[in-house]
Amino acid sequence: MSGLSREKRIPITMHCAEVKADREFFATKGHTPMSYCEEVGLLGPRTVLVHMVHLDDGDIAALARTKTSVAHCPTSNAKLASGVCRVPDLQRAGVNVGLGTDGAPCNNTCDMLQEMKLAGIVHKAVSFDPMAVPAEEVLEMATINGAKALGLEEQVGSLEVGKKADFVAVNMKRVGLQPWFSPVSAVVFAATGSDVDLVVVDGKAVVEKGKLMTMDEQEIIAEAQRRSKEVVERAGLNGVVKGRWPLT
Repeated sequence: MSGLSREKRIPITMHCAEVKADREFFATKGHTPMSYCEEVGLLGPRTVLVHMVHLDDGDIAALARTKTSVAHCPTSNAKLASGVCRVPDLQRAGVNVGLGTDGAPCNNTCDMLQEMKLAGIVHKAVSFDPMAVPAEEVLEMATINGAKALGLEEQVGSLEVGKKADFVAVNMKRVGLQPWFSPVSAVVFAATGSDVDLVVVDGKAVVEKGKLMTMDEQEIIAEAQRRSKEVVERAGLNGVVKGRWPLT
């Protein structure tokens, strides 16, 4: 697979070292997560490895040496009790770290703004260092670092002449965002998706005044409710998938 990827210049994205069991499996093969990935040719600048929670120092050095990118998903890692990715150590080693939300079942909102907040606070908590992963680095993880991971940094990821007009405008006049002195800090630590006023993709406005312009939101909601019930029914989990408290 890795050889074909290099031949056809097709990037690879793979979840790796997410839970302790992953590391235990690699150990049965006489490897750490990254020594195994390197042996099979997965590491390199066109590869993005997702989660990457259970790494040792040698794994981090291999990532830096091969210029492999990491997609950090703090909400998923926290909700599934997977652990905390060593983001500060990855950054110090020079590894490109982007930000992801993982899937809806292990995140719920897939709100990149909420993801930024957790990325900005969880590493402070576990390191006892209030300066770890500052707001500016978090915003870079969510923008230009993600573009670099995908090999698109010359096209998107920052506002520059010659790049595509891809950007999000947040309504900083909302009461819940007041007061603020640093717009970056306010966006990272206070804003959520509901504060987004405008989204432009390649010069086209797809969200205006907080309203999705390309699809009917009510139709999407209705279909999501219908499809979710179908999935539960097909899985034979009617009456099982529910909250702990009874609903009347």
